[in-house]
Amino acid sequence: MLVTYLGFGIGAVNVLFLYTNFMSDTYYGLIQVMLSAALILMPLMAFGVPNTLVKFYSSFQDQNQKEGFLTLMLLFPLLLIIPIGLLSYFANEAIGTFLARENPEVKEYVWYIFWIGFAMAYFEVFYAWTRVHLKSVFGNFMKEVFCRVGQTVLLVLLYFDSIDVSFFLKALVVLYLARTLIMKGYAYHLHRPRLKVVRTLPNWKIFSYSLIIILGGSTAIILLEIDKVMLNHYVQIENVAYYSVAGFMASAVGVPGRAMHQITYPLTAKLLNEKDFFALKRLYQKSALTLFVISGLLFVLLLSNLNDLYLLLPDTYGGAWFIVFWIGMAKVSDAVLGNNNAILYNSDYYRAVLFMGMGLALLTIVFNLWLIPEYGIKGAAIASFMAFLLYNTIKLLFVWRTYGMLPFTVNMGKVLAVLFFLLLLFQYVRPNLPPLVNIAIKTVLMGGFYFGVVYRLNVSEDISAVIRSIFRRIKKE
Repeated sequence: MLVTYLGFGIGAVNVLFLYTNFMSDTYYGLIQVMLSAALILMPLMAFGVPNTLVKFYSSFQDQNQKEGFLTLMLLFPLLLIIPIGLLSYFANEAIGTFLARENPEVKEYVWYIFWIGFAMAYFEVFYAWTRVHLKSVFGNFMKEVFCRVGQTVLLVLLYFDSIDVSFFLKALVVLYLARTLIMKGYAYHLHRPRLKVVRTLPNWKIFSYSLIIILGGSTAIILLEIDKVMLNHYVQIENVAYYSVAGFMASAVGVPGRAMHQITYPLTAKLLNEKDFFALKRLYQKSALTLFVISGLLFVLLLSNLNDLYLLLPDTYGGAWFIVFWIGMAKVSDAVLGNNNAILYNSDYYRAVLFMGMGLALLTIVFNLWLIPEYGIKGAAIASFMAFLLYNTIKLLFVWRTYGMLPFTVNMGKVLAVLFFLLLLFQYVRPNLPPLVNIAIKTVLMGGFYFGVVYRLNVSEDISAVIRSIFRRIKKE
């Protein structure tokens, strides 16, 4: 969790201050298009291997079978990487022309997208390799921190004219490739594979599971990244930069969920295996309430401090309140579902959910095709919100119909009322001080008031217990 927050903090400095001040809007937009397109390619190139590796590795008791399985996992991604690479090579001109319909700057960077996507795919394979050996901290550091620190260094060098933008873009590709090679070295340090073919492996079962996981991974990435790629087709590329900065701000609302899901996934799997549905319902409602309390506050803090935040950025990035609101609302809709995803993916119904997700990913593309030409970057934000709301509603109804459980409680209504009152109370409170000081003062006042009321109402056992623990430590000191 600490590594995840460290990575997010470094990313915030890069996105909100360094990219916006040290690089032109056009090239920052280009980088966002490149990275988003590479992320969309990544699940295809990885061929579902990271999830397949984690799911099946521990099921093999014979060492020869384990080695044969690892060999299979190293080779599986090539089934799609080679065709995609050949397509990128022979159809480079056609792909570049298609991507550069509105922004010609993108045309010459098709190969950059392929190599970053390739690096991301095999990084996830080697990261999964270390996780099955119960070593995840270094991989998490490489995933969350390494490339962000590298971008910080490159941006500083760019600012001092030690490098130009062309070198920056090449170095960005090298950065992702280097991350993969370092991860490979660490994975092989833990367990160096012995290439072996074992015919007794359940290859079709493994292969079919990988195909299904490709659908799931592609769905998640499309929901998150397709808007930036599609914006490139309809608006000037600098608008992608403005949209990305607003989206990054809104993504702060979803950070607590990433930490909590590391805990709730194994707990949920255990309760499902034991068929303890009473405890599962309790976990469902507690996780939803806790996430709503925290993510809801982050969303209100973001909206209340948005004017001051934009004063810290160049003027061209201003005026994106609308985008922050709708993407932030999408993140809140995720939070109120608690461990819903964990229930679905650890149940016997994961195949149905994956195929539903693919349908909704296609619907996301349709929403973007409809709304972006009409409303530009605002249309992309609305499309993202609509897609997430629909997807989350279907998942909510699926769990309700299957297990008879809903995450909502009376206490969530109390939290909603407190959040609404807090937003009204502080929306127009803005001391005549520098932006950073304003943000600090409002955050402390709003956070203190909010958690005081939440504690007094005792809406969440977990949060009240944490607050009492903090009070006890203060008294001891």
